Amino acid sequence: MTIVAATVGIEASAPVHRFGENIVTTNRLATEKSPYLLQHASNPVDWYAWGDEAFEKAAKEDKPVFLSIGYATCHWCHVMEHESFEDPIVASLMNEAFVNVKVDREERPDIDQVYMAVCQMLTGSGGWPLTIIMTPDKKPFFAATYIPKQSRYGRMGMVDLVPRVQQFWQSDRDKLMESANQIVGRLDTTNRNRPGEVPAGVVDAAFEQLAARFDAPRGGFGDRPKFPSPHNLLFLLNYWARTGEAGALQMTEKTLEAMRLGGIFDHVGFGFHRYSTDSEWLVPHFEKMLYDQAMLALAYTDAAQATGSADYERVVREVLAYVLRDMTSPEGAFYSAEDADSEGEEGLFYLWTVDEMVEALENNDGAFAVDLWNADPEGNYLDEATQRKNGTNILHLQETFDDASSRLQIDRNQLDARAEAVRAALFARREGRIHPLKDDKILADWNGLMAAAMARAGKTLHEPDYVDAAAASVDFVLTTMRTPDGNLLHRYRDGEAAVGAFLDDYAFLTWACLELYDATLDPAHLKRAI
Repeated sequence: MTIVAATVGIEASAPVHRFGENIVTTNRLATEKSPYLLQHASNPVDWYAWGDEAFEKAAKEDKPVFLSIGYATCHWCHVMEHESFEDPIVASLMNEAFVNVKVDREERPDIDQVYMAVCQMLTGSGGWPLTIIMTPDKKPFFAATYIPKQSRYGRMGMVDLVPRVQQFWQSDRDKLMESANQIVGRLDTTNRNRPGEVPAGVVDAAFEQLAARFDAPRGGFGDRPKFPSPHNLLFLLNYWARTGEAGALQMTEKTLEAMRLGGIFDHVGFGFHRYSTDSEWLVPHFEKMLYDQAMLALAYTDAAQATGSADYERVVREVLAYVLRDMTSPEGAFYSAEDADSEGEEGLFYLWTVDEMVEALENNDGAFAVDLWNADPEGNYLDEATQRKNGTNILHLQETFDDASSRLQIDRNQLDARAEAVRAALFARREGRIHPLKDDKILADWNGLMAAAMARAGKTLHEPDYVDAAAASVDFVLTTMRTPDGNLLHRYRDGEAAVGAFLDDYAFLTWACLELYDATLDPAHLKRAI
């Protein structure tokens, strides 16, 4: 018998459990470096980090393993922690029934990849937090994402699920084992390599599939939620360059323009949020990931090359300004992410009331900002708890600056200058707020990706500072994140480099070195790549 839980999308809020000073430790995670694991170090759940100790204990005590995978800036991970992992009743049930293991999906993408495939295979969807229950020899028989504490809306909660799984394990284990073996067998078949050349026509088929899903009025692909998916845009740009298909460029430009206008872009501090929860690009999931900034910078850079658009160049500069200001360590490496939540509420750091905007600005600049960025006294953002407008706004544009210049009868250069002065004043005011958590671990693959984007942008926009920043990141990884015999390591944080590198680490760092060589023609970068 296979017990399967599916993903849910119930709105909730939760205080974020921070790592750092004055943490009250009750489990083994206190000695870890991962910000995500440290967030759970004071849970009453008897957590283990992934390793032999946990699975040996499970085998010795004849218990299944409860595996929870997430990451430090994950909103629903915070919700499940607050509802269940901080709750003594749920923790007691879990400690009695399971050996409990926590994994940071960014620190151990190899583990996450395997069990996310299981979740997608069993439930048809995936996401984080990822919940897997498995045998002591790592064979999964249950998969879910977020699970509420109490059963609701037809979905089983933790207080009902844990005793039920425990009962099956004790009284009907043969069926669980049969399911586990079937799942592993199917996973092995799915993951089998299929050598051979790419079939003829697959590139054209990919374009046709994207065209069929394209949202012509709003940009992007599909309905909601909408992810930026810059790899699709890079594909379309290359397809246009290769074939001359005008539709490929049109889809790309519509999407790039819509994202920059929408609330998915941080109009005050720059950078892109994770994805849009609606089809309009207005209401984002507010976390910011380094790899999204890198891939979007690449997409806007290539679009600027393809079209000569100064507006696309501007977006590249804005994204990289955010990364260099907020996501770069003193040593020159790039941090991983910023949370969606602050003070226990998603998006609070980024939202504005009309009164706050007017108060932060002088003379008529308040009315100018409210008009330009479409703030409303009633607000355009729904409160998580009540699902009603509470006067807070996601700043966004409903027209390009060229159109705004025409509507307001202001010269475009004057509009740009005034908008930048107002933005800077709002940014200075926002800096006084409590900031979301910054996940300050440094990952080799994500640094390679960001360095590649920086180097390409530096060459394209004739900005040597970007090239220098890319080189500094690569230098840090290749000098600090190495074993004594020279092998690459995946993660660095708090003075410790650890976790053997994965294929992505080598691939993206090689890409960064090639982009640096292309930007500088310094053969040292080519030698590193080789």
